[in-house]
Amino acid sequence: MAEQSKKNTTKKYYDPISMAGRTRQFVHMVEDHDKMGMLAYIVKHSDVKQTVVICKSKKRADALVDYLSSHDVKTKAIHGNHRKSDQEEIAKAFKADEIHLLITTDMVLQQLDLINIERIVSFDTPIEPDNYFKSLAFVDEKGESISLVSPEEEGLFSVIEMLLKIEIPDVEVEGFVPTKAVPVNKVAKGKKKKPRHRSQKVKSKENNES
Repeated sequence: MAEQSKKNTTKKYYDPISMAGRTRQFVHMVEDHDKMGMLAYIVKHSDVKQTVVICKSKKRADALVDYLSSHDVKTKAIHGNHRKSDQEEIAKAFKADEIHLLITTDMVLQQLDLINIERIVSFDTPIEPDNYFKSLAFVDEKGESISLVSPEEEGLFSVIEMLLKIEIPDVEVEGFVPTKAVPVNKVAKGKKKKPRHRSQKVKSKENNES
């Protein structure tokens, strides 16, 4: 009886280190060009959960929604470009479990009263570690936090781990096959791009000389 009473009076702390110690966290290392494909794969091959995905920008969030929709993954986005009434309507549908996947940004997520998040995904590693800590609070103890980290983001993510004083497990997504990045044509350094059209002034000068 005395032991039970002691458990009930144990104080629960909500600082980042305490939350990190009692909340499931995973990191998936992935090239940036494969992040959308990996997220779609995870959603399709896991149990249905109330999931919120955090992107670093509105443009990134919209692109992700378009990609997921084209791959038969139903989702909605909420960010600063949406009217307040639209944000409230989508948030209401998420709370009622009518929408299972929501794409948003750090800033907007903090404004939403979402208490039924079971899985939160950091699609982009936040530049400010505090944004990661705030997102962790949404799934504190009751859910899980997943981070998709590209090689370019490893430095940012290591800062988060250092501040949390833990090493977040690096888990491979079984069955997901990485793809090759599409090469981007770049102008060689020191070389100027040849203009597509010569100016009218140059043309006139050539005509006068002839």
